[in-house]
Parts: sequence; structure tokens; C-alpha cells
Amino acid sequence: MTALTPSPTGTALVDGPGWTAVCPLGALAPERGAAALVTGSDGEELQVALFRLLDGTVCAVQQLDPYSGAHVMSRGIVGTRGGTPTVASPVYKQVFELHTGRCLDSAGKEPRAGLAADLASYPVSVTDGVVHVGIG
Repeated sequence: MTALTPSPTGTALVDGPGWTAVCPLGALAPERGAAALVTGSDGEELQVALFRLLDGTVCAVQQLDPYSGAHVMSRGIVGTRGGTPTVASPVYKQVFELHTGRCLDSAGKEPRAGLAADLASYPVSVTDGVVHVGIG
């Protein structure tokens, strides 16, 4: 178990700057997404999509869909491919690995100009029943 350290703003940190306490684990429904706003160590705010899997693990990827340009990934459809947890974009149905963000199926589309085909993925820690996301 990783120790929590309170920050000056009252946000719990896990292993230092860049970690944000997001919500109690119980607030995340299994195989449903939830959007959260987290703050990195540089003060930058970023939208992430959180997914609690059936085994209790939590994955975090960017909320921005690189193919549609909309912040909708938390509304995606959770599934698996070859035993690997995935999320399908709710817009054009691209499929991404939840642990790595890697695009498995681009559905014949190209990402929007300036955006990578894969989703950024972020470390997650659940400590004392609280979900923390690290964005460095």
C-alpha cells in the first residue's frame, strides 16, 4: 500500500506531485466509464476517463477521443479482446486497450490532425478505498 501525503490544497498525493485523489472506489460502477478532471505536477488540468473493471482494477486514459476530437471516452463501451480489457469510442467505434491506450482497431478512420492514434494512459492507485490518478 502506498502512503498518502496531504498537499497544501488538501488534495491527497500518492508518491509525490502529480497525483490527484479522484473519488471513492465505490463511486465507480464496474464496466462503466466516469470522467474526472485531474491536475498534474505542473498545474495543468487534464480530463481523464476512468474505468473500473470486473476484477476491481481501475484504468485511466485520456478523455479526448483522437478520432472525433470530442471529450467522450468515458461514455465508451467496455469489452475485451483476447482477454485484454478494451473501450470502444462512442463516436466512430475505434477500440483501445484500457491498460495501455493502444488503438487496436481504427475502424477505417484517421485521427484528427495533430492527435496521436493511441490514447494516453495514466497510472492509477487505489489507497484506502480512494482512487488516485497520476499525470506527472
